[in-house]
Amino acid sequence: MTRLASAFAKGCPALVTFVTGGDPTPEATASILDALVEGGADVIELGMPFTDPMADGPAIQLANLRSLGAGTRTADILRIAAAFRARHPHVPLVLMGYA
Repeated sequence: MTRLASAFAKGCPALVTFVTGGDPTPEATASILDALVEGGADVIELGMPFTDPMADGPAIQLANLRSLGAGTRTADILRIAAAFRARHPHVPLVLMGYA
């Protein structure tokens, strides 16, 4: 069974959380992700910042702009995800991007 399937197979609702990677800075994202795990997140969605996230509400739009303003790039998000996986091998991490 995959990590993601396991999160929803517990017989109770799963806590699915979202954070925009790189907001407020790429360096701060690791501690935010760790806090989500410590707080009981079953699944974490890591948003990859995009220049025009109009499908999202104002909070996520501003998070994207702050992240990009801090210099976050796709390579940074992939490094954040790899480091997270090393620290938390059993917690599902889903990358969310825009097309």
